[in-house]
Amino acid sequence: MSKKRVVVSLGHDALGYTTLEQWDAVKKTARALADLVEADYQLTITHSNGPQVSMIHKAMTELRRVYIDYTPAPMCVCSAMSQGYVGYDIQNALRSELLSRGISKPVSTILTQVTVDPYDEAFYEPTKVIGRYMSREDAEVEIKKGNYVKEFPGKGFRRVIAAPKPLDIVEIETIRTLVNADQEVIACGGGGIPVIEQKHVLKGASAVIEKDAIAGKLAADLQSDELIILTGVDCVYENYGTENQQPIAAMTTARAQELIAREQFEAGTMLPKIEAAIAYLEKNPQGRVLITSMDALKDALKGKSGTLITA
Repeated sequence: MSKKRVVVSLGHDALGYTTLEQWDAVKKTARALADLVEADYQLTITHSNGPQVSMIHKAMTELRRVYIDYTPAPMCVCSAMSQGYVGYDIQNALRSELLSRGISKPVSTILTQVTVDPYDEAFYEPTKVIGRYMSREDAEVEIKKGNYVKEFPGKGFRRVIAAPKPLDIVEIETIRTLVNADQEVIACGGGGIPVIEQKHVLKGASAVIEKDAIAGKLAADLQSDELIILTGVDCVYENYGTENQQPIAAMTTARAQELIAREQFEAGTMLPKIEAAIAYLEKNPQGRVLITSMDALKDALKGKSGTLITA
């Protein structure tokens, strides 16, 4: 029997929020991923990077403030840095866990670029907060550079960047080659490095890409059998956060669209995951999407927890 090909999307809980937290968190994450490998899944893993890229951005900005000869790192470079070190930790933790179970499998991290449309509406209405709190004077400097800032009363100002939709995964053929060779692959970390294609040149964009959006596209491009989105809740809920909340064990994309129309999913948390599921299933109607937590994954694979979405 051929292996199931699955894209696994890891949220913040799988990585922690600091370097030390990440070292501990990826060990637990690696155990869950290794369980999937033992269950005869071939994994393509993508992950969030919000806290990590923010930390890098702050560090590089402060470096420029202390050492004026240094050039501040643009967002695309910060994204590349976060892909590298998060991938490094996941890669080594998973390799170690697999070897401890007597499984010798290559695990690779692919530095991944994703093209975006320079005219995407997100560039005109940026929403993603990044970096340190700034004084009004520092904020004015950023505005003069053409950057967007947002005021947080009593705290200061922070930079705000765009979250455009992904167009194409530049390294998709490399990823596909490794998948076809039955290797475990880490790719499109943090949504991928956003780039704008100008003739034959790729130029980094001052933006981030939603991790869930790229997970859906990656699963569609690879024609994966399944997309597993690991998040902070065991399943998707209707009327979440109210006394009438009800777990949703299974739903179709049509039902998901109905719930979106009723504004059942919060814009910054569950909605991107549902939208990613719909986008993937539109391209691959034979696939399935499982949304659950790391702790509930084993039960969810048996149909005892989680939310299963099908076309």
